[in-house]
Amino acid sequence: MAQDIDQLAINTIRTLSIDAVEKASSGHPGTPMSMAPVAYELWQNHLRYDPADPVWPNRDRFVLSAGHASMLLYSMLFLAGVRRVDSDYVVHDEPAVSLHEIEEFRQLHSRTPGHPEYRWTSGVETTTGPLGQGIATSVGMAIASKWQGERFNRPGAELFDFDVYALAGDGCLMEGVSHESASLAGHLKLDNLCWLYDNNHITIDGDTALAYGDDVLSRFEGYGWNVLRVGDANDASLLSRAFEEFKAETGRPTLIVVDSHIGWGSPNKQDTESAHGEPLGAEEVKLTKKAYGWPEDAQFLVPDGVRERFDELIGNRGAELRAAWEEKLAGSEHAAEIEMMQRRRLPDGWDEAIPSFEADEEKGLATRKASNKVENAIAERVPWLIAGSADLTDSTSVRLTFDGAENFEPGSFNGRQIHFGIREHAAVTACNGMALSKLRPLWSTYLTFSDYGRPGIRLSALMEIPVIHLFTHDSIGLGEDGPTHQPVEQLASLRAVPHLDVIRPGDANEVAEAWRLAIERTKDPVALVLTRQNVPVLDRSKYASAAGVQRGGYVLADCEGEPELILIATGSEVSLAVGAHETLAGEGIRSRVVSLPCWEIFDRQDQAYRDEVLPPGPAVRVAIEEASTLGWERYVGSEGTIIGMHTFGQSAPFKDIEREFGFSPDQIAAKAKEALR
Repeated sequence: MAQDIDQLAINTIRTLSIDAVEKASSGHPGTPMSMAPVAYELWQNHLRYDPADPVWPNRDRFVLSAGHASMLLYSMLFLAGVRRVDSDYVVHDEPAVSLHEIEEFRQLHSRTPGHPEYRWTSGVETTTGPLGQGIATSVGMAIASKWQGERFNRPGAELFDFDVYALAGDGCLMEGVSHESASLAGHLKLDNLCWLYDNNHITIDGDTALAYGDDVLSRFEGYGWNVLRVGDANDASLLSRAFEEFKAETGRPTLIVVDSHIGWGSPNKQDTESAHGEPLGAEEVKLTKKAYGWPEDAQFLVPDGVRERFDELIGNRGAELRAAWEEKLAGSEHAAEIEMMQRRRLPDGWDEAIPSFEADEEKGLATRKASNKVENAIAERVPWLIAGSADLTDSTSVRLTFDGAENFEPGSFNGRQIHFGIREHAAVTACNGMALSKLRPLWSTYLTFSDYGRPGIRLSALMEIPVIHLFTHDSIGLGEDGPTHQPVEQLASLRAVPHLDVIRPGDANEVAEAWRLAIERTKDPVALVLTRQNVPVLDRSKYASAAGVQRGGYVLADCEGEPELILIATGSEVSLAVGAHETLAGEGIRSRVVSLPCWEIFDRQDQAYRDEVLPPGPAVRVAIEEASTLGWERYVGSEGTIIGMHTFGQSAPFKDIEREFGFSPDQIAAKAKEALR
C-alpha cells in the first residue's frame, strides 16, 4: 500500500465502512465511500474539536444529516480517538467507538446502531435517521452559538463562536423541512452554518431524475445563502478553499455543493442499490478494495500510522484550542452561569416570582394567558430560556414582556424571542438544536398544527432532551374557526410518544405547577396543552391544592364517605366536572373529581398512590375530555363511561359547540347518573 498517509487514512475510512456493512449484511456503504475525503479534510484540517473532550462547549458541531451513512461517522469517531462521555458529563479514558464496536455495526446493544443516535454514542451531536432532520437541527445549533456569543463574549475573551457543519444528501434536500429550515437560516443570516451537499444524483429508487430536478444552487441563493461548488469530492485543495471561504463569509450561511460519484469495483456494475442501499457483496468488496490499492482479503484493517495521523492533526489542534478556551473561561465572570447551563441546572430563586392566581369562578382566565404570566416570571430569572412561535406569538401567548426581552434577529443575536414564521417543522427542529446546545427553548402553535412538527417532536423525545412544546387552542372550545382548527386526535397521538409528558392543566394554578414540571427537567420534553377560552380559576380553599399536578393526577373535589361516581377530567373539562360534581351533590349522589393533567406522570406513581386517587372499588368512573376517547379505557375500565369526541367538531360559538357535543355540567351530570343505573 504505497500511498501517502492522508490517502491511506481516507481509504481506511472507506474500507472500515465497507467491512462493517458487509459483516452486518445491512447498511449503506456508498456515501461513506464517496464522502470519506470530505469528512477527512474537514475533521483533520478545519474542525475545532477535541476528541479527548467531545462535550467541550465551544467545539464545532458536525452533524451527519444523511444518517444512513452512519459508518462514515463511526469510522471518524474511532480513528480520531473520540472519548466516551457518561450521562453525568464525565469523560472516560475509553473510546466512544472501538474497533470492536465497528465490527458489531447494527448489532444488539452496540454503540454503532444503524443510524446515529444521540446519548447512545458519544460524539453523535444529534439523532439523524429521518432525512432532513439533521440539517434542520443544525440551524438551532447555529442559533445557540450566536446567542451564547452575544451573551458571554468579551473583547479578547471570545468564549462562544463555534461553527456548525451538516452533511446532507439529495434526500435531505428533498424533504420539506429542508426548505423551511434553509429559509429560516437565510433570514437570520447565520454565517456560522455550513451545509455540505453530497450531490451524487442517487437515492434508493435510483437516479434522482426519477423525481427531482431542482436547481439547488439557485434555490439556496434565493434563500440568501452563500453557495460554493466543489467539482470533485476527492480534491482536497478545492475542499480546503471552500471551507476557508465559509469561515470568511459574513452575513450568510454557506452551502457547499460537492459533486461525488458512488462507485464500486466492477466497471460493468449498474445496480446502484448495492452501493447505496445494501452491502456490496463479497466479489464487489474485493474489486473495490483492489481499486483502492487495499489488500483484498483484509478485514477491518487499520494500517500503521493512520491513528497517529489523526492524533497529529485534529487531536493536537483540538487539545490546544480547548486548553486556550478553558483558560479564558477561568477568567470569565460568566463561568458559573456557563457551567450551570451545561449541566442543565437552574439559578437560585428561579421560581420566586411564579404567581399564584386568585379564585375567579365567573370570569376565569384562559390557561394560555396564565401560562404567559408564569413564563415571563421564570424567563426573567433563567436567561437562557428562549421563546418562539410559528407566527402565533400573541395568539399562543408566548411573548416575553420584561425589560430586555428583545427579538432574536440579525444584529440582535442576544434576543430571547424568536419568530419562526409559519414553519412549524423548522421551529421544533431548531428548538431541538438549541436544547442540544444547552439552551432551554420553547416553541408554540395551535394544538391541531402540532401535526406539522410531529417528526421533530418525536425526535426530541427519542433524544430525551428538555424541549418545551407549547400548544394552545386545545379543543372544540376553539369555536368559530371550525373543525380544521379544532383538535380531536392530537392529544391521543401525542400521548402515544414515549418519553413525552403531555400536560393539560385545568386552571391557572395548575398551569403554574405544570411550568414547574417543565422547567425543572434535565431530560425529556413536555407538551403543555392550553386553552384559548377562559376557564374558572378554582377556589383552592374549597378544593385541593394544585400542587397535586406534580404527581400527574390528584383528588380535586371529594364527598363524605366512599364515592359512587368518580369524574376524571383534564384541561378545560376539569371545571365542567366540578360543576357536575356540585349538581350531583345537590341530588344526594356522592362523587369525586380527579384532575388528571398528565397521564404519563400519574402512571409513574406507585400503585398505592394511584389506588388512593382512583380506588379499585365499585365506584363508577366517568372520563370527560373534549378529544378522542382513545386511551381513556385504562382509567375507566370496561364498565366506565367516556364523554369525548367521536367525530370532528363544527364551526360555531364555543358554548354552542360544547352543548352540541354534550360538554356542559348538567349534561355531564345526566350522563354520570345514567352510568350509575
